[in-house]
Amino acid sequence: MNTLHRLFGTTAAALLILVPLALGTSNVGADPGAIRAFSEALAARHDWDARRIEALINDEAIHQPDIIEAIRRPAEAMPWSRYRPIFLTEARIEAGRAYQQRHRRWLTAVEDTYGVPAEIVVAIIGVETFYGRYAGNYRVLDALRTLGFGYPPRAEFFRDELEAFLVLAREEGFAPTDPLGSYAGAMGIPQFISSSYRAYAVDFNENGRRDLFSEPADAIGSIGHYLARHDWQADAPIAVPARVEGEDWQSHLYESLAPQDTVATLAAAGVHPSTPLSAGLDARLLQLQAEAGDKYWITLRNFYAITRYNHSALYAMAVHQLAERIGGGGR
Repeated sequence: MNTLHRLFGTTAAALLILVPLALGTSNVGADPGAIRAFSEALAARHDWDARRIEALINDEAIHQPDIIEAIRRPAEAMPWSRYRPIFLTEARIEAGRAYQQRHRRWLTAVEDTYGVPAEIVVAIIGVETFYGRYAGNYRVLDALRTLGFGYPPRAEFFRDELEAFLVLAREEGFAPTDPLGSYAGAMGIPQFISSSYRAYAVDFNENGRRDLFSEPADAIGSIGHYLARHDWQADAPIAVPARVEGEDWQSHLYESLAPQDTVATLAAAGVHPSTPLSAGLDARLLQLQAEAGDKYWITLRNFYAITRYNHSALYAMAVHQLAERIGGGGR
């Protein structure tokens, strides 16, 4: 029987798609030996049929060269002066306010449950998918196959995500050939990668399934859960503008996104927040390239929590500023 029941077992999810048994007909951009070894390892770990995993990767998944090009030029590599206008538009702000009003029930529940402000959750959805409008055009299976076997710098990471995706398909009952997502394999309204979907997605509306593709309630709740699990601090500041004086502050610019200083140690180096902050707060100095000259910010633990969602200070700042505008503040 040419179904996935031999791959995924005898659950309903196993019967969703047909996979041809013939192997190796389209091994473009990948080492057949690497795919075979990967398939055998997965089969051993999950009691699946190695030949059918190999067939899925070889004959159903498609190597997409433009995915390789896309991952080599991420938006987060831009200077802030070019990155910010992508996300801080009046259209995105107004749509965010409408989204917040439309889903107020679930956003209030997220605030109560996880301590994450509604505006932050809405801003993340706004940055990721323009409130669910643009969730990606690549099949997740193709993206993970392409990067896992055609992009050596991060091949191990994307092979792990491919494994997580296949397990997720079994757990959630969808065909692995169906979901669309980003060039990096992120999917759904909040753009979770497969391992994050498995670890942090929640059935927030309690209808018996975790659906990040079509259930705004689950997307909203899952973002709140994700940030809470990454040490979001309720009612704590995120980031404030700062001014610098002297030269000592330059030695406090670190590559790490995690706070390496406190507000007090930054003040001693000539970094002064525009609004008062407790001296003992963990802090990081952030320098952004703006059109009218560099801008400086003191970022705090909640800013770092946002960077756990996407490992970029530009991303976290876009979320922070969009959230402020959606909430009615900021310029």
